[in-house]
Amino acid sequence: MAPAAEEPTVGSGEPPKPRILVPEKVSPDGLAMLSSQFDIDNRVGLSADELLSIIPDYQALIVRSETKVTATVLQAATNLKVVARAGVGVDNIDVKAATAQGIIVVNSPSGNILAAAEHSIALLLATARHIGRADGTLKDGRWERSKLVGVEVGGKTLGIIGLGKVGMHVARMGRGLGMKVVAVDPYASAEVARHANVELIADLKTMLPIIDFLTIHTPLIASTLDLLGEAEFQLMKKTARVLNVARGGVYNEAALVKALDEGWIAAAGIDVFTSEPPAPDSTASSLARHPKVVATPHLGASTVEAQENVSLDVCAQVLKVLSGELPTTAVNAPLILPEEYRRLQPFVSLVEKMGDLYTQHFVGPKGGMVGGRTFELVYQGELATVTNTRPLLAALVKGLVASISDSKGRDVNIVNATLIAKEKGIVINEVHSHESADLTYASLVTLRSSSSEGGKDDPQVIEGYISDDTAFISRLDRFHGSFELEGTMLVLHNYDTPGKIGGVGTVLGKHGVNINSMRVAGREPKPKLRGRSGSSSTGAGYGNGNGNGNGRAQSSEALMILGVEGVVNKDLIAELEATEGILDVSLVTL
Repeated sequence: MAPAAEEPTVGSGEPPKPRILVPEKVSPDGLAMLSSQFDIDNRVGLSADELLSIIPDYQALIVRSETKVTATVLQAATNLKVVARAGVGVDNIDVKAATAQGIIVVNSPSGNILAAAEHSIALLLATARHIGRADGTLKDGRWERSKLVGVEVGGKTLGIIGLGKVGMHVARMGRGLGMKVVAVDPYASAEVARHANVELIADLKTMLPIIDFLTIHTPLIASTLDLLGEAEFQLMKKTARVLNVARGGVYNEAALVKALDEGWIAAAGIDVFTSEPPAPDSTASSLARHPKVVATPHLGASTVEAQENVSLDVCAQVLKVLSGELPTTAVNAPLILPEEYRRLQPFVSLVEKMGDLYTQHFVGPKGGMVGGRTFELVYQGELATVTNTRPLLAALVKGLVASISDSKGRDVNIVNATLIAKEKGIVINEVHSHESADLTYASLVTLRSSSSEGGKDDPQVIEGYISDDTAFISRLDRFHGSFELEGTMLVLHNYDTPGKIGGVGTVLGKHGVNINSMRVAGREPKPKLRGRSGSSSTGAGYGNGNGNGNGRAQSSEALMILGVEGVVNKDLIAELEATEGILDVSLVTL
């Protein structure tokens, strides 16, 4: 058992310094900035029981990937203010439990960007020139020069999925190698891509047949799991090579093995797997051992410089927290400060959900974009008199990125929201409208989005309000209705004809999906009734629910908003889209 932590000196006349526990090897560069103000205990190799017994003595905990910061540990950590992860992922930290205990969790989302990008280029060159096989055969005493003829990368086309920070670094390096660079990323800024000489392409099916190398730099979320399978690999050139230094599971590993076996593609460079280390006899293990694969054991962030960078990043954040400031890279920092909570919290929730609804409904499968667009938040009624709306702007940014990031937007706070928006190419303008509008509710929030390039596209509009502290949407694009933002919803754009709801219900029933609620929204606005937030006339939709338009102005089109329960997969959505009279379907999960 490790020796007990030393007790602070008593009777010196000075209060004891706050204590920081570091149970893993962390670069000393960052720890140096803390040593003058705090007592730092390096206790590498602590067992789970030892950690549990000593954690009450510490105000901060700095870990890497090995230490499991469980709910039990956090409950015992009665003095803990911050947990710092010297790296990007926080899978080893129970963030929900930390939030419940009021403990801030910080990480280093940028410290290893250059390292990951360089490793991607290393694998690109290694697959092009058979470096792995050449090294292995030569060490085995074989001289197989004639079997290892490679290809040049200059003049070839590099395709990138995910043009974020790492993806953009890879793009610049690819250009430096003389490659043409194209990318697919509905959330990227067209202006930023253009300045980097990267051509944005609308979708994967268009990009895959024209590229020679493919690299992926996306988070692993529902929409990117198994993003590339057999159908996608068969679209590629037989000479194409694929790379992954992002997340295991973005490529379907079984499909990738088959693509290599069948000769659909030429080679792969893989740094990440669905199970790490790959379990014996698993698909991940077969992929790692495949003769056409250059495999590395998750080395993307494993450089001396990257480890120094993440140490500096997280220690700076620990210093902020222990000094009473709000950190800039907190995974669970608040959008709203305590003194603003009572008045603004319902609207923070509303605006966040409006942003999330925007991305899932207008972007997602429709191939739209968040980056490169201008958003306008219009506050009307009582809300227009609020002077500090920073939490609302932060809530919008969090909502816009929630469904497209590993962190689900949890790392967005009132300190870094503007910076994150800028990095995504998102422009947000706030408007406090003091016009004497005859509002149904005490306050109304309108979100408008248009192309930053001044295109002729119609603005995309979402309107919302609060009733009894519950968020409702009163307008979605051209359609007016009233529905609650909660749970899993299917939003169907359809011709407003009899029998439509019955047909949709039949399809859902066939797939074992239940309908919990239904609202119908038409082209004409609902008549406004005077009221106050918390005393509205109704929170329900309008129309009789039979798809025949009674109770509102007749219109050729309508939205059907269904609250559903069950597994909504791609096959179900495809069948709904193929149903007569259905123009479009989007899946929204809030």
